[in-house]
Amino acid sequence: MGTMPENILNNIVESLAESIPKQDAAALFQEENPHSAAPFYNRLLNRQKTVHHVLGGGKCADVLLWRNKKISGSVLASATAIWVLFEWLNYHFLTLLFIALVLVMLAQFVWSSASGFFSRSSSQVPRLKLPEELFVNVGMAVGSEVNKALGFLQDVALSRDLKQFLVVVASLWAAAIIGSWCNFLTVLYVGFVAVHTLPVLYERYEDQVDSFACQLLGQFRNHYQKLDAGIFSKIAEAKLNTKKHE
Repeated sequence: MGTMPENILNNIVESLAESIPKQDAAALFQEENPHSAAPFYNRLLNRQKTVHHVLGGGKCADVLLWRNKKISGSVLASATAIWVLFEWLNYHFLTLLFIALVLVMLAQFVWSSASGFFSRSSSQVPRLKLPEELFVNVGMAVGSEVNKALGFLQDVALSRDLKQFLVVVASLWAAAIIGSWCNFLTVLYVGFVAVHTLPVLYERYEDQVDSFACQLLGQFRNHYQKLDAGIFSKIAEAKLNTKKHE
């Protein structure tokens, strides 16, 4: 069950890879930096290390890169089951939470009663207790990432860099449009599936993906240069003229 999503995505990427013309990805950037010895696929994401190392290494990277297919498939299948329960079967979180608490209390009650009935000395019933450090670490990690995101957005807003500002605003606008198509849980699930599948596919088809990304980047650069020459340069000239008149 866990390997079914991987097989489907492998077939999709293979079909895309066959349609992409074989081209040296570094050739498109030789004019910019002909003395650079680093291959393009290392400069594409500004990395000089393996995908496993970029993901932090350790067990988390092993799961994301499907080093153990049983564990990775189980994680992906569990996330899919949770999404199906809440999205398709219309279960509610509080309902499942309280049902789980009732089942835990019922199991503890039966254990305690049965141990006292069959033996003179009641056995120790296991108690469920979550470590406090877990909540502290989760809260600190979430707070740190939120503060980084807020700091980045405010830096962009205060930097007076019109190009970067427009790119960030366009990205947020696109995210808002995508968010209007589905609910928050679906967005989280799609993001989880992407994080759980895209790294391993990129690691397997790195050359094809980098070549395709190189072509897209070249097209984007051409359109951006046209936009820069037609609009951004005029805005900069208007600001300069305004300052001169002042």
